[in-house]
Formats: sequence, structure tokens, C-alpha cells
Amino acid sequence: MEEEEEEVLCYLDRVLEEEEVFEYGDGELDPITPTHRQFKGGIEKGLEMKKLVLSGFLASEEIYINQLEALLLPMRPLKATATTSQPVLTIQQVETIFYKIQDIFEIHKEFYDALLPNIQHWDEKVTVGHLFQKLASQLGVYKAFVDNYKVALETAEKCSQAHVQFQKISENLKVKGPKDSKDCTTSVSMEALLYKPIDRVTRSTLVLHDLLKHTPKDHPDFPLLQDALRISQNFLSSINEEIDPRRTAVTTPKGEARQLVKDGFLVEVSESSRKLRHVFLFTDLLLCAKMKKTAVGRHQQYECKWYLPLADLTFQTLDDSESCPSIQVLPEHEIEEMKIKISVLKSEIQKEKKAPKGQSRVERLRKKMNEQESWLLLHSPTIPFRIHNRHGKSYQFLISSDYERSEWRESIQKLQKKDLQACVLSSVELQVLTSSCFKLRTVHNIPVTSNKDDEETPGLYGFLHVIVHSAKGFKDSANLYCTLEVDSYGYFVSKAKTRVFRDTSEPQWNEEFEIELEGSQYLRILCYENCYDKSMLNKDDNEIVDKIMGKGQVQLDPQTVQSKNWHMDVIEMNGIKVEFSMKFTSRDLSLKRTPSKKQSGVFGVKINVVTKRERSKVPYIVRQCIEEVEKRGIDEVGIYRISGVATDIQALKAAFDTNTKEILVMLSDMDINAIAGTLKLYFRELPEPLLTDRLYPAFMEGIALSDPAAKENCMMHLLRSLPDPNLMTFLPLLDHLKRVAEKEPINKMSLHNLATVFGPTLLRPSESESAKGLHITSASDIWSHDVMAQVQVLLYYLQHPPISFAELKRNTLYFSTDV
Repeated sequence: MEEEEEEVLCYLDRVLEEEEVFEYGDGELDPITPTHRQFKGGIEKGLEMKKLVLSGFLASEEIYINQLEALLLPMRPLKATATTSQPVLTIQQVETIFYKIQDIFEIHKEFYDALLPNIQHWDEKVTVGHLFQKLASQLGVYKAFVDNYKVALETAEKCSQAHVQFQKISENLKVKGPKDSKDCTTSVSMEALLYKPIDRVTRSTLVLHDLLKHTPKDHPDFPLLQDALRISQNFLSSINEEIDPRRTAVTTPKGEARQLVKDGFLVEVSESSRKLRHVFLFTDLLLCAKMKKTAVGRHQQYECKWYLPLADLTFQTLDDSESCPSIQVLPEHEIEEMKIKISVLKSEIQKEKKAPKGQSRVERLRKKMNEQESWLLLHSPTIPFRIHNRHGKSYQFLISSDYERSEWRESIQKLQKKDLQACVLSSVELQVLTSSCFKLRTVHNIPVTSNKDDEETPGLYGFLHVIVHSAKGFKDSANLYCTLEVDSYGYFVSKAKTRVFRDTSEPQWNEEFEIELEGSQYLRILCYENCYDKSMLNKDDNEIVDKIMGKGQVQLDPQTVQSKNWHMDVIEMNGIKVEFSMKFTSRDLSLKRTPSKKQSGVFGVKINVVTKRERSKVPYIVRQCIEEVEKRGIDEVGIYRISGVATDIQALKAAFDTNTKEILVMLSDMDINAIAGTLKLYFRELPEPLLTDRLYPAFMEGIALSDPAAKENCMMHLLRSLPDPNLMTFLPLLDHLKRVAEKEPINKMSLHNLATVFGPTLLRPSESESAKGLHITSASDIWSHDVMAQVQVLLYYLQHPPISFAELKRNTLYFSTDV
């Protein structure tokens, strides 16, 4: 596996290996109270977990005591020589550098010696709460150590510069390994060891959280552990920045407390490859880190890749864009294929969970899904977010949504309004800052399914209808439009765009869109001012140069959205209010075919009835829409994928149904996405899918055949078995979609993309087939099982050499089985 994918899996593996110890809210530690659910496995399971937590902590205590001992080892001879005629250090210097180390050592040695026999002779009667309570009551010694810590470091550094002998000692202190370790000793610097007590208090607090999770409320340990946790938390919040888990151990150049403002996962383009990074925005600098690989059971650690003071940070200008690495974008069909694979795995996992002995297979499937999701996470973002160091170095990230990019940019610009000073961090300061990232981070997990509990909402599958009504609150008139985004597979995708309302401060769009949801939980609306700067036109295809005026998001609450009525809402963004309405239709209902009662129109009417009435081989609506798309929509980015305005589609539907004379005029004036949407709607509303209910099971069997010759015979025979009007409509549609795909470099629509759009519309099981239980009924499973096969059927024909009606009918039938 490539290095960058391994980095992502590093995060994902942690999810399967261990549970998060606790979460931070507003920077405070939230006490965790055990619930009945946590003890549903019985007291034994709770005891076993408690023992595991204590055993891990005891092992780390042994290492910590050895580290303190390594610090004390040179202290005694240095103290002894201080009173001789040739002292290395003065008594005062020795006492400053090693201040309180002896006391801390004794506290922890006593704690270790008392805890060890309790774990060795573990049973339900063992109590350890009093030991932790006593340890917490001695935190005053740590307060004294922390207050002296900075002076101790400075003194040690000065002494190293003045005395070569002390420098050699301080660079190479020997730390004993654990008793059962093969490595006898390791060499550690004094600087690193002096930091260990700083880190230890937070480690002890984390352990108290874990112990409380696995201690029943009625156990004698529970009140003692709670008391110890309370003392530890009060201690952490009362001492200075060096140890406060909400801040870093160093201050900014102006002496203010450096605080974390924002963090999150971004994909960095580095050395022409994509790398997953956790990016931390502090009050005065931006730090880019990667997760270090650690042994199972150890806490996650970050490694700083680079940092950039905000005083030196500028956003990429047009002139120096050449210095940024080029973005390699994968064909969209590869992204779509991976989504389908992940969906199939999700369904398999759900099935295996219900099987009697499916647990081991579930773990294997989860691991496979982790790999596929990590690949998707790295390769799906395409929107560049560039930052520049005014002294020369450029950095580039890729983001899936303009929403996120705008948030990062706005957060940085807000901080840059303050009087910032450039800073250079010493190696110690950088180490302390990077170490603090684990405690400070607000985003704990990368946004993939593996990080979600099974009980969490899986999101909505189906179609969301959104009407963007109007917006108010603009100070000046401008050319304004909105885009709509929904989340899918952990990242956000732009799905629709309103028309530009020109020269107004109160745009009235009143446009309706139909957005396909694939497990979505949020809808975002972004409001832009349309810019016409000609210098922007040569920018990268994925660069969005229009100005964001406001942005906001709403959660798609299934109960609110799934009612049959429209739900009206307002998003407030930077003083701007956008009014919109939405309603949701599940995939099952949206593709339910209801025949039209009036046989005069074309929508919802059988295709043979329409062609017979029109005396045509192919319905007029199909011919006209295809012709118009090929005339002026074949270069349109996302043609057939981007939603057309619903009101325009309904107007065209009414025009075709009544056979109005103005159809051709309407088609020439109408937005091309509305025409593409009308064609899709026609096929979706057919009372029977174009490839027929009767042949559906045979198509499913044919596409699953492994032998290419058998598959070819079967798939061609199935086409011949279609009624003539269906076949004669299908073949020109096939040729049209191939012509659209020829323009993929311009319109970004591959054969696979088009198969994904049209497959489920042209090919679908009848309701009677579904009722027999032959097909899975949950929304996500319908997507993953049926849809994958439907897409593959259409893709087979799209990838096939040209098929003519006459030749099909003339060919000898090699495939003799009755359909």
C-alpha cells in the first residue's frame, strides 16, 4: 500500500483497536458517568475492562518511574561536586534544574508499589480508589514543578552551553527498560525527560475517566475515583499554560496564551502525491501534522510536518500559482465505482451481523471497507486551498467543498486582523505544541463510516426536493446565485445551482431542485456574488473564483423532512437570510411507477401507446430532448447529473403533455439542465421501465455471467426480446449517451457517470418482484445491491460496439434459453 494510504489507515486502525478515552466539549473535561448500557455485559466484563485499564497504567507508571530515576542519577554526583574546588554546576543550578524531581519520584514509587499487588491478585473485592485519591491529593508538588519548569529548562540550556561535561551528560541519560523488556536501556535527553511530569498529570486524568467508565456506581471505588478526577480537573484548570490541556505549553511572542481556534483533516498535495494531514489553526500560527504510527494500546501522537506563523501567511496570488504542484484528478467513474463497492460492503456487514457466526467475517469486511474509505477520502477532494509563506514556500491542500475552504480562509483572515508577530519555535516549544495537539483537537475522527456507531443515523437515501425562494440582507446590489451541497460518503458534494439574479439586493429565485441523497445528513446553501474578472478565466477548472457572500447548513432530520408537505426554513448567514423549502421522497417511493389516468399525454403513458399515437418509432419527447442536448448541452459540465430547475421541468412536462405548438421555442430558450431533467423524468415516469419488468430478472442474471461469450449472447438476446418501441427508443438513447461521453474531458461525464444516472431509471424491479422478497428493501441496500447491477447493465451496452436494430433482428440466436 502507498505511504499516503497507510497514513489514513493509521487513523482508521485506531478506531478498531481502542475506544476514545473521553471527549472535550468547550475545552473542558466532561466527567463520564457509566450507564446501564456500559455494564450490560455483566459485572465481570466491567471488572475485566477495569483491570485492563489499570494494567496499562501500571506499565506506563513503571516507565515513568524509570524516567524519573534516570533524571536523579546525575543529580547526586552533580550535587556532590558543587561543593568541591572544581564544580560542574553550582548548588543553586542543580536545585533549579532538578527541582521537586526527588519528591515526584517518591510519590509515584509509593503509588506503584501499592497498586502492583492489587492487580496481581485481582478480584471483585479489590479497591484502588483510595490510591488514586491519595495521588491526586499530592498534586501540589506538581504545581511547584510546573511553576519552575520554564526556569529549569533555561538553566539546563545555559549550563550545557557553558559546560561541555554537563552537555554530554544532559544529551545522553540512560533510562532502564521495563522488567520484562529485552532492551536494557535507552538514551534520552534531559530536556525530554523534564517534560515527562508535565505530560503525566493529563495521562492520570485520562485514566480516571476510563476507570469511571468501567466502575459501577455502587462500587466503593466510584466516589473515590470521582473525587480524584475532580481534584485533577481543578488542578489542570488552575495552573498556568504549561500544563493546561486547553492550551499549549508556550505563549505567543506577545506573551498571550496561544489557543487552538480550529482543526480538521485536509488532504495535502506534497511531492505530487496526496497525504492526509490534521491541520491545527492556533491564534498565531498554522500547524500541519500527521499521525505517528504507535504500538497498539498507546495513545496517538502527532508529528509536525511544518508550521507557518500567521504573520507570514498569505493566500496564493495569481502570479505565483505556478509554484504550486499540479492537481491530479482521478476520473469520476473511479470515485463512483468505489462508492458502490463501499455500499456493497456495508450491506454485507449488516447481513453478517445477523448471521450466527458472522462476527469474524464482519471484522474482515470492516478492514476492507476501511481501506476503500481511506482511498476515497484521499482521492475525492479536488478544490485547491493554497497558502503561501511570504518568504517563499507554498503549500497546497485539496478540499471537497468550497464551504470548508471558505471557513478556513475566513478563520485565518480574522486572526490576521490582530497585531500578529512572526515567531520561530525552538525544538522544545515545537515538541510541546505538537504534543498538545492530541489533547486540544476538536475533530477526533476522520469522516468515514468506520468511525460511526451502528446506532448512529445512516442518513437519507432518496430524493430531496428543495425550493430556493429568496434572500435578504445584502448591503449593495450584485449578481447573486446560490449553490446547494449535501454530504455523501464523508464529504460534501455540490448538487445544484440557481440562476444568477442580476443587479439586485433582494434576489427572488423561486427555483426547485431535485437532489439525489446517498446517506446524506446535511444540506448546505452557499450564496455567491458572480464575478466577471477576465484574469480569473485561466484558473484551474476546480478553482471557484466567485465571492462567497454567505453560507449555512441545516441537518436533514428524517421526521421533519419525510412528511408529505413542504417544510419551510430560513438559513441565516453573515446577516443574510436565505428562505427555502424542502421535502424528501425515499428511493422506494420516488421510483414507484404510477400510470397516468389521462392517456392523452406522454408522461406516465406506455411507450407503445405514445409511438402508435404519434406514428413514430421513437417518442417525440425523446427525439427533441436528445437533439437539444446535442445542439447546446454536450459541453455542459455535469450534463444529466446537475439538477435542472424543477419549475422549468414541470413547464416542459406540461408542454409535451398538451402537445403545445410552443414546445420548440420553449426548448430553445430553456436552461439545458432543465431539458436533460425532462428527459430523465420521462423515463422515470413510464408506467413500466424501458427495459421492462418481465426481463428484469434475466438482465440481472445475464450481467452476472462470468464467461464473456455467454454474457454477450445473453445480453444481445435480451435486447432482441424487448418490444420494438422499447428497443427502438433504447438504441438511439444509447448512441446519444456515447456521444455525450466522448466529450468527457469538457463535460466531466464518463460512460460510468451516465450509466449511474440512467441505469436505475431504465431498469428496475417491478413492485411484485420486490414484494416476493427477491430484493432487499432497506434504502441503503437498494442502492448498493440493485443499483450496482442496474448501472452495470447499462454500462455493458454503453461500452459495446454500435448496435443497430436491423442487425440485432437479423442475427442468429445463439442463446436459446427462454426468457
